[in-house]
Amino acid sequence: NIAANAKWTQNGMTVAGGHGQGDAANQLYGPHGLSVDDGQTVVIADYGNHRIIQWKKGTTTNGQVVAGGNDQGGELNQSNWSRHVLIDKETDSLIICDSGKKRVVRWSRRSGTEQGEILIDKIGCYGLAMDDQAYLYVSSAQKHEARLYQLSEKNGILVAGGNGQGTSTNQLNNPHYLCVDPQQNVYVSDEGNNRVVKWSKGAKEDIVVAGGQGDGNAVTQSAYPNGLFVDALGTLYVAESKNDRVMRWVQGAKQGTLLVGGNSRGAEANQLDSPLGLSFDRQGNLYVAEYGNNRVQRFSIA
Repeated sequence: NIAANAKWTQNGMTVAGGHGQGDAANQLYGPHGLSVDDGQTVVIADYGNHRIIQWKKGTTTNGQVVAGGNDQGGELNQSNWSRHVLIDKETDSLIICDSGKKRVVRWSRRSGTEQGEILIDKIGCYGLAMDDQAYLYVSSAQKHEARLYQLSEKNGILVAGGNGQGTSTNQLNNPHYLCVDPQQNVYVSDEGNNRVVKWSKGAKEDIVVAGGQGDGNAVTQSAYPNGLFVDALGTLYVAESKNDRVMRWVQGAKQGTLLVGGNSRGAEANQLDSPLGLSFDRQGNLYVAEYGNNRVQRFSIA
């Protein structure tokens, strides 16, 4: 749990990339989603390089490719426009949204792994989440919905949207990332509607929990929400790619609180540029993947 009044240092530390756009081992190209393991290893969906790359704690130079990285393609040893990556501790593996080939794949984290296996095929995936029971949740920006999957099943159960593209309470518009709380309520960054919505377990309609007040940078607004995290108290953390900031929304709030960024778009330590991915480690440090700066910043909890 993160304290409701927790604060983070305003100057981030670069823990991955930050050496310009490229495919060298010390570079990223349009990073999207990311996850952090218990040892503070940062695992990143390196979207433009068609690979998953990790940086271990204290490594400031080169990352290590752990999935893909064999050019763009559809073979099992390749990745294709990877948008998100989860760490599955139970199986010591990575679960990856391979959006270019419309599939969700699993790669073992054990050394020597040279290819993945397909978990779900023919799915226009974007974001991934996993609950305490190892159910997998996948958002589809193309179908404007999110589904729950048992890893042995291929069809999934609709848990959000699925009624076409729109602004109604039973619709989504280009949903990107998602997260799940312990009660299996699903939170979706409804990017095209500039809002984050909550779909309670079994619900047919959503509740707006962040933004929903149009496109803008007021604290009541959420412009192009992307990476999400919800803690056990129901507090929501949102990366806003258009406003270049991360906001915190406590449960039931009508406005958010600025955590980091929001100092105009830029590459200084206290600035962000098109943040997409968002994650926390066990200590409560915040990690943000910046599409525009081709880096991951860590903001230490104060």
